[in-house]
Amino acid sequence: MPIVAHNDLPSFTRLSQEGVNVLPSNRALAQTIRELHIGLLNMMPDKALQVTERQFLRLVGESNPIAQFYVHPFTLPELTRGVEAQQHINQHYDTFEALREQGLDGLIITGANVIGSELADQPFWRPLIGIIDWAADNVTSTLCSCLASHAVLQFRYGQKRQSQPQKTWGVFSHRVLDKQHPLVNDVNTCFDAPHSRWNAVTPAQFEQAGLRILAQSEQVGVHLATSPDGLRFILAQGHPEYDTTSLLKEFKREVTRFIAGEIDAFPPFVEHYFSSRSKAIIREYQQYLQSNSKPPEFPEALLIPELDNTWHDTAKAIISNWMGLIYQLTHDNRRLPFMDGVDPDNPLVGCY
Repeated sequence: MPIVAHNDLPSFTRLSQEGVNVLPSNRALAQTIRELHIGLLNMMPDKALQVTERQFLRLVGESNPIAQFYVHPFTLPELTRGVEAQQHINQHYDTFEALREQGLDGLIITGANVIGSELADQPFWRPLIGIIDWAADNVTSTLCSCLASHAVLQFRYGQKRQSQPQKTWGVFSHRVLDKQHPLVNDVNTCFDAPHSRWNAVTPAQFEQAGLRILAQSEQVGVHLATSPDGLRFILAQGHPEYDTTSLLKEFKREVTRFIAGEIDAFPPFVEHYFSSRSKAIIREYQQYLQSNSKPPEFPEALLIPELDNTWHDTAKAIISNWMGLIYQLTHDNRRLPFMDGVDPDNPLVGCY
């Protein structure tokens, strides 16, 4: 069933033009079962705000649960915004207070750009952990990406992320470790996922916290894990939502910083992402920068046709499985086999 365009959020129009099944609110179908409501806490900076919004809406819109579903973007007032981004938020986003009153079946929390590695020093830390705490008691399942996963790991499980000498940056292969969990049902036993982070929580820390590791990479560690109950929190250290060009745009941003003198070295290649031809184009561009005072235009148009997306189908399958699990638990109010060992007096149901 489709995602319902319940307001005039521009991303609904754009996704509909891309072919995602988006249903205008005046055509929403009358159902004998109620719809699902998913919150999207978007903490990304201004330039990535609407892009990230579309990325997660696209994944949700491509899933195939039985019910119609509504996605409610919101953000944190403590995040500094420019005029244009704030206007977008004021016009199209809900407030957490309104969503808390209404209730949510599921919640997605994005990553964020921060200064320094200490999460507890960020201005949004207190309101973020307040939402995480509320979600633990009132939302069937919360899906976290990158920094949001690190926040949950620190706040609820006492596992602080660790700074890395080099950035984990690229598309990496992962292996499914828990093949019985329905979240990875019909997912390839080996799959790719993008990562872009300076910090990490190690596999040993996940195990120490008693979390269920679903997928892990020999090269970059845990990508997908859940809380001990199997669903309350879904933690992804990578970025399953990324578009084909997301890492390229990050690379371009770092090149721009190098040209501006903000960083000393030309950025390294994003791992397992650029083709041999793309690397040759980038090397030629780098050499041109060294021998010319006026920087040429970054060769983005030459690089885009060379990019492959090897992760979207897996991300779509995982999100579809997640939505299906939320539906089963909220509509049928019944326990599922993977929940064996969960306290029966604390069922995973939404607050409707």
